[in-house]
Amino acid sequence: MLELLLCSVLTILPDFLYRRFAQGKRIGREITLYSVWFELRWGITACVMLTVGLITVIFYNHPSTTSATLYFRTVAIVPEASGRVAEVFVGISDTVQQGQPIFRLDSTTQEAEAETARRRIAETEAAFVVARTDVLAASGKIQEAQSAYAQDLEELQTKQELGRRGSGIVATRDIERLQRQVEGRQGAIAAATAGKAAAEARISSLLPAQKASAEAALAQAEVELTKTVVRAGVSGRMEQFTLRVGDVVNPFMRPAGILIPEGAGRAAIQAGFGQIEAQVMEVGMLAEVTCISKPWTVIPMVVTVVQDFIAAGQFRGGEQLIDAQQVTRPGTILVFLEPLYAGGLDGVTPGSSCIANAYSSNHETIASPETSAARGLALHAVDATAVVHAMILRMQALILPVRTLVFSGH
Repeated sequence: MLELLLCSVLTILPDFLYRRFAQGKRIGREITLYSVWFELRWGITACVMLTVGLITVIFYNHPSTTSATLYFRTVAIVPEASGRVAEVFVGISDTVQQGQPIFRLDSTTQEAEAETARRRIAETEAAFVVARTDVLAASGKIQEAQSAYAQDLEELQTKQELGRRGSGIVATRDIERLQRQVEGRQGAIAAATAGKAAAEARISSLLPAQKASAEAALAQAEVELTKTVVRAGVSGRMEQFTLRVGDVVNPFMRPAGILIPEGAGRAAIQAGFGQIEAQVMEVGMLAEVTCISKPWTVIPMVVTVVQDFIAAGQFRGGEQLIDAQQVTRPGTILVFLEPLYAGGLDGVTPGSSCIANAYSSNHETIASPETSAARGLALHAVDATAVVHAMILRMQALILPVRTLVFSGH
């Protein structure tokens, strides 16, 4: 409507003034409701053509969209293991800090496993004491066997010496018996030495390994025990947290609640502009937005990110071929808008609906020496039309609360 009024001032008004003062035709006599088209046909035709051209230039070079909002990330409160809730530490809506406990699952099984691991460690430490006693016992057996071996060996050597002298007082059978007895004593020494080595091996290798395994089992049990207490991964706010004692939570089927991180949705506005503006949207463009949660306010913004892909064209590989007719609605160019000044989004509620305008600038092209005078003049006119779109945005900001409160029935 604003474009039509501006164009009518340049076309219909001069045509009417010519008819009125040059030809003497007056409204209500020569110019009536039935003859207005014939009398002002040149002005009306020029007005329609100029309006269409002006609207095209404005909306192409200075795009606008009503699909703009402050998206914010949510974090699902999901435990690492299934279980029944034993204790809840926060309310339905509450602020939490990073690391603060949110709720606790029943930990009877984990506590039993941790206690079993502690008992195994104590059992292993007792086995160390027993193994050291076995080493001392094996050392005593070695000394006993060595003493018996030395005694039998001395007796054997004595009888062998008497036998070599030929005295005949020593029987050959006694010498053979002593030889076998000495060999048995050597075997006893070897057995006692092996027993001591086995006890020492238990102390140096087996029992430390068993203790390390028990300590690892205890560490794992304690980790599983800590998992029963679910803590906030980031600082933020819990909303609609209805989990209560006795509820069963599952990490795959039933999250416990939603955590909105601190500062989420406070940094940028995401706006979806039409595909036809893909060649116009650039990083660094100035923009303006007005949001329904902060009425009668126009916030200056700047384009910081222009997404290179349109979400409507994505697909996942599967067992069916993709048909282009399945994309019923054309996608939009996702653009990130950040406040031009610090605190620009203060007071704007994350998730609120907004209207956004982006304004293209041809200053560098106009200032280039390669740009002709005619083209520079045309680009000046294109940049000047941004004023019209800015006026439209301010009119929308004025009527947006009235339209929402009165005409929508809310």
